[in-house]
Amino acid sequence: MTVVTRFAPSPTGRLHVGNIRAAVHNWLWAKKNGGRFLLRLDDTDRARSEEAFVAAIRADLAWLGLRPDAEERQSARFGRYEAALQQLIASGRVYPAYETAQELDLRRKVLLGRGLPPVYDRAALALTEAERAKLEAEGRRPHWRFKLDHEAPIVWDDLIRGPQKFDPALLSDPVIRREDGSWLYMLPSVVDDIDMAVTHVVRGEDHVTNTGLQLQMFEALGATPPVFAHEALLTGSEGKLSKRLGSLGVDAMREAGVEPEAMVSKVARIGTSLPVEAFVDAGPLIDGFDFATFGRAPARFDMDELAALSARIVHQLPFERVAGRLPAGMGAADWDALRPNLKAVAEAADWWEILHGHVEQAAPAEDRAFLAEAAEAAAAIDWAAAPWTQLVARLKDTSGRAGKSLFHPLRRALTGRDSGPEMAALLPLIGRDETVARLRAAAGA
Repeated sequence: MTVVTRFAPSPTGRLHVGNIRAAVHNWLWAKKNGGRFLLRLDDTDRARSEEAFVAAIRADLAWLGLRPDAEERQSARFGRYEAALQQLIASGRVYPAYETAQELDLRRKVLLGRGLPPVYDRAALALTEAERAKLEAEGRRPHWRFKLDHEAPIVWDDLIRGPQKFDPALLSDPVIRREDGSWLYMLPSVVDDIDMAVTHVVRGEDHVTNTGLQLQMFEALGATPPVFAHEALLTGSEGKLSKRLGSLGVDAMREAGVEPEAMVSKVARIGTSLPVEAFVDAGPLIDGFDFATFGRAPARFDMDELAALSARIVHQLPFERVAGRLPAGMGAADWDALRPNLKAVAEAADWWEILHGHVEQAAPAEDRAFLAEAAEAAAAIDWAAAPWTQLVARLKDTSGRAGKSLFHPLRRALTGRDSGPEMAALLPLIGRDETVARLRAAAGA
């Protein structure tokens, strides 16, 4: 059996953290098993679906490095859904219902007021042909419900939640098609999973009840259902479900300087017993992916932790991976010197100016004589071999300074910063003439 997973976003907005997590987990499972990862665009909502969001979803997946093996669109499959609907009508598993939204809402309130579950009472099944014709003559159009089989419990073995059991008599027959002919999520998703040979569905635990209902749809259509894995939902750093997570999209991640490898590393293991680590290569994430490591507790997502993880990714990125995002003329040696101290690749531009521009940093009076002496020492040392080591060794001997009183004035004079990359790496990039000039300027010479 070839493992087939699918990521099925609706193109009604940008991808956010929860979407990304589902996409990554489906992709990892497919890759681990040498299978196929599909992108299915659930664009049955014609009023809200936009081509701009379709393009954004594709771009976001590409940015994350998740490349689908195939793409399908539900809007191209309406004929297939109609055929499935007619099959279910013929077998008595789908029936028309004529209640308005207001009537259904009133019934729910009455049931709740009596302390009863707000389950649809199947009143539509008792309508005669004459009564249906009368309702339609009055201008009512039916919505269509899937008739649940109440004879046996709904059971399945979830890869994360373990054995699951539902009593179908406690569930309302789900609406699968609206009065205007538009499709709800339930039946098209089942038909697609059948036709696309999907073997595993990885999604949030908010779909658990949907899964119970859909399992009966698979059975009614004569198909074997996929294996399901329902993961705990994400929470914000404040410890409760965060609305901010729902709006935090890939575009916001990019603007914040987050590396895609950090995002994948984070969501791949958040909520599992495995440590969240910074992986530039997804290989270890693929090899270690195991549903047995997933916990049942809500998974905590923290943007500060993501930023720190992204910085660790930056420290590992080879020059070839970032060259197109660096200032013109910046070479591999510059990048290797700078990256250990960067939080984001974009910060390299600031340091590029420090390395190859001209820094003039006036020093406090007590350091000026020392820096004048440093300028003369810098002009005299051999720049072909470890100039920083030579410079500080000579200054220790001649000035009597050591530690912070030696290093800090030099760093300030040469970079204008109190901290940053190792000066041993920076000094050869600044070069002899500019080093001498900066030291003399700081000394007031």
